[in-house]
Amino acid sequence: MFTKLTPINKEQHANLKVKAIENFDFASKFHIASVMVHEFVKAASVYPIVFLEDKSQDEFKPVALLSLDAGENLFIGEDGKWQASYVPAIIRRYPFALAKNPDQDSFTVCIDEDSKYVGTEDGQLLFNDQGEPTEVIENVKRYLGELQQMEVFTIAFCQFLAENNLFTPLNMRVKAADQIKNVTGCYVINEERLNNLSDKKFLEIKAKGYLAPLYSHLTSLSQIERLALLKQGISAVETPQQAESSLQ
Repeated sequence: MFTKLTPINKEQHANLKVKAIENFDFASKFHIASVMVHEFVKAASVYPIVFLEDKSQDEFKPVALLSLDAGENLFIGEDGKWQASYVPAIIRRYPFALAKNPDQDSFTVCIDEDSKYVGTEDGQLLFNDQGEPTEVIENVKRYLGELQQMEVFTIAFCQFLAENNLFTPLNMRVKAADQIKNVTGCYVINEERLNNLSDKKFLEIKAKGYLAPLYSHLTSLSQIERLALLKQGISAVETPQQAESSLQ
């Protein structure tokens, strides 16, 4: 997504402007998008939510599947418009991002200088004539700050699932574009293990605010068939009867 991510500063970016995103061509090759726990409820109505294991960090991370094939995003039309009711927050933040400062518990707001939505001709200025941040910068800082807090919560959520042995590998077969595809390489929550947790552990899940995302994730797995339909060129807004018929 980012090709030239640079920390924002008033000396270097005094005349820099940012335009509103008109299309999502920059995400057309993304078959997954990271999502935060707070997004699960909305994202689950559109995308399958699964977990990827990052062995280098010894952690699991939730992602929304945008396709069953790498290098493909089934939710971007020929006009570059996002064809779904919800766009993952990590996509909406573009062309901005946070970078952690080395040896510090703080972050710096960065911008992709190579983005076609960044330049000196059109858009909203990042700094005013006095060199002070404009409302654009303030809004971005607030938005990215909220995402960072969500990420902390999401990391704790995934750690809890791992510690309680609730992850299990996904192994599913679906028909997509006249081919049978094996959906593997990711993890889901083991519903049987979840249901067998003690009452005490279940109350702990409730107290932590994990119930809604847990069941949103489990519900979202039916959207894997939605991806198969989209791959076949069948509208994802067709009736359940049409979808069922197409998958037989």
